[in-house]
Formats: sequence, C-alpha cells, structure tokens
Amino acid sequence: MACKFSFIIPLFCLFLACSAYQPYPYAFSELDYNFYDETCPHLQAIVRYGVWQAMSKEKRIAASLVRLHFHDCIVDGCDASVLLDDTSTFKGEKNALPNRNSARGFEVINSIKADVEDACPSTVSCADILALATMEAVNLSGGPYWSVPLGRRDSTTASEKSANEQIPSPFEPLENITAKFNSKGLEFKDVVVLSGAHTIGFAQCFTFQRRLFDFKNTGKPDPTLDSSMVQTLKSICPNGDQSANSKLAPLDSSNEMFDNLYYKNLMNNAGLLESDQVLMQSTQGASLAQYYSMYPYRFYDDFAESMAKMSEIGVLTGQEGVIRKKCGIVN
Repeated sequence: MACKFSFIIPLFCLFLACSAYQPYPYAFSELDYNFYDETCPHLQAIVRYGVWQAMSKEKRIAASLVRLHFHDCIVDGCDASVLLDDTSTFKGEKNALPNRNSARGFEVINSIKADVEDACPSTVSCADILALATMEAVNLSGGPYWSVPLGRRDSTTASEKSANEQIPSPFEPLENITAKFNSKGLEFKDVVVLSGAHTIGFAQCFTFQRRLFDFKNTGKPDPTLDSSMVQTLKSICPNGDQSANSKLAPLDSSNEMFDNLYYKNLMNNAGLLESDQVLMQSTQGASLAQYYSMYPYRFYDDFAESMAKMSEIGVLTGQEGVIRKKCGIVN
C-alpha cells in the first residue's frame, strides 16, 4: 500500500522514513533508488523540507509542481528542459502555449537546487530534484508516497515547438490525448490515473469557458457538465469578459487535499475540464473512474505506479546530458 502523510505534520516528520511504494524493480534501468546515498545522503530531506516550506506559504504550489513535472516528462523526456530559460540558440518550453502564464513552481525548484548545491556541489540534477519534489508535494497534500529512482541528468537544450506539439490540451479529443500518452510508452490506464492529479489545484477560466456558453458552436453549455456547476462557474468566468480568462476555479472542492473526489465528480458530470469529463465516454475510463471513486487507496497505489513509470520517460543517464548548477541555464 502506498504510504500517506498529512500536510499538517510536526517538522521532525519531514525526515522520518516511510514504507515507500516501489512498483518497479528497475533491474534493467540505469536509474537507481540509492543513486545519491554516498554522494548526497541528505538529498531527500533537503527536497522534502523545501517543498514543505513552499507549501506552508501556498498549498496550491503542490499542484503546480505536479504539472511542471508532467510537462517536463511528456516533452522529450524527464530532463528538466522545461526549467530552461530561452537563449540566443533556442526558444525553450517556458513560453510554449501550454506553459505561458500558467507553468509555476520554477522558483521552488531553483531554491531547492541552491540548497542541494550547498550540500552537494555539482552532483544532483535538476531533473531528479523535480521528480523528488513532485512526489513530496503529492505526499504532503495527503496523497501517496513512492520511491523515486534517481540518476537522471539534465538536457542542454529545450524546444518550444516540441512543447506545443507534445503536451496534451484540455480541448483535444480523447483519442488524441491517448495517442500522446502512448507515444511515451504510457497506456490508457495511465491517462485515467494521471488525470487524477486534477484532484488538487486550479484551472484558468479560458481552459473551460467554452463549456459554459458556446460548447462546440451550439450556443449552449456542454450537456455533459452538471447544470448547477455551470451556474457557479459562470459567476467566476463571465461570458465575453477577456479579463476573466486568467481567473481561477478549483479543479474540485477539496482542491488542497489529494483525494479521490476527482473521480466522484466525473461520476456526477462535474469534471471541470473537457479532458476530464471525456474520460467517461470510454468504457474503460468510466469503469476505472467508478472503481477509484469507491476505493481511494487503489487510486493512490495506481497513481504512485503511474507517476514512477512516467518519471522514467526518455531519461538521460550516464554520460548523457549534464548536471546543471542552476536549473534555468546551461552550465
């Protein structure tokens, strides 16, 4: 069973060992759970404390870190390319359409990286820090804990074009979203499970506004969206008000707590994004949503497994890539 922590915990609990979920043996992987045991033995404690500190100021940052990690891994692999600033030789991913004015958490990773550099100079990659920080953010939000295999290295470039093409959009048909996951070695079950990350955080109005007023040019709301929810969301995101595009609505009513309410919402036509509710149009998606709505700990276990699986996509190891000293720039 994946282990859980409450967000409100004594400080000493940040450093307690937890029975970690290890879905894969990694016998044939170049990643290793014990990769930094000798070279940076206090790495996980440093990362956990950094995430805890950030979440004590703003709990929403947990969802931002999960999204940042996903947007990193789904674009050419988990190589911290999403963290790179633009240079004279490439336009990076930060200003790609799916990330522009919405990707957050860079300052948290940069702060943790600075602390790690003080303890273990030029040793730990930004990609590993982001993977660890994401797990800690989920766990500190009440979700599962899983062991993160380590040994990733950082890319020396990034691509705005790749980010625009490879990151799934909330407006895309389910078959397109599934195809993008499949291209990274993920399965449809992973689509449903990883979408459950939307149990924490917020979405900007522009990502779901057309569901409220003119769904697919019908002049009417999306018929799959609960009518009472439509009215509530209209009060947050008025029609025709461009200034409302960046206003925020919670992804579910317990958006600071990692739980299984996301799937209960899907069962009641209350998924906020089109890409959420569309899961119910698939027999397998509807079946999994019902299962996770009834058995939260099965969701936690499967989420831990899918996140570990995702964190291995396209990793750079060995002599590939570099260890950046600062996450936003190439050495």
